[in-house]
Amino acid sequence: MKKNIIFIAILALFVVFAFYNPNTDAKIGHVDTEYIFSKIPKYQEAQDQLNKLAEQYKSEVESQYKIVDSLYKIYQKEEMLLSSQMKRQKEDEIVKKENEAKQLQNKYFGKDGLMDQKREELLKPIQDNVFNSIKSMAEEGGYDYIFDKNTGAILYAKPSLDQSDALLKKMGY
Repeated sequence: MKKNIIFIAILALFVVFAFYNPNTDAKIGHVDTEYIFSKIPKYQEAQDQLNKLAEQYKSEVESQYKIVDSLYKIYQKEEMLLSSQMKRQKEDEIVKKENEAKQLQNKYFGKDGLMDQKREELLKPIQDNVFNSIKSMAEEGGYDYIFDKNTGAILYAKPSLDQSDALLKKMGY
């Protein structure tokens, strides 16, 4: 944990000095997004709702995998008594149930799964409000950069300081 904090601090300093121009005084600020979100009741309610939903989905998926495990244990006990056709049939049934469990898991927790959709629905409007407020505060306060003190991420950068086009021109593009 300490190593991560030190790394983030060094990274933040690097970014600050990488953009530092001694001819100008950059106005830099930081915010603590974890603290901000912890003080927003709707965000906490949404987080609690997501946690409950995740537990429900996790329980359903675990239940499906328990069925697969049970079928496999029964198969192992009966394997010696089954004909090759019956073995194949039981194996197919186990594989089918396992695939169903994987599909359910992916449906809930996979990329663009129900959890991602619900997270987007519940948290994104709150996050957008926070980040729009950061941008507004930065512009009103004349800040050049606003960092998240937890991650070192740049949450706001003054558009006029963007040197992307100058770099592309220098590179001949």
